[in-house]
Amino acid sequence: MKKDIHPDYHMIKVAMTNGTTYETRSTWGSEGDTLTLDIDPSSHPAWTGGSQKLVDAGGQVARFNKRFGNFKLKK
Repeated sequence: MKKDIHPDYHMIKVAMTNGTTYETRSTWGSEGDTLTLDIDPSSHPAWTGGSQKLVDAGGQVARFNKRFGNFKLKK
């Protein structure tokens, strides 16, 4: 194996949104740094079962229909 090609793994702390912390090995930051999460399994709707809204960003369906609504297949 080649030397000095592997990342430096070290211990960091991860701070969840609810205030709990845990230690893990990572290549992020440097030894002893704290990674503060904005979204984690305790607050994200995908894990908590919260309500999610489907947003039609800029009317994509309407824009598609406008561009291709008159498209007909030849028979």
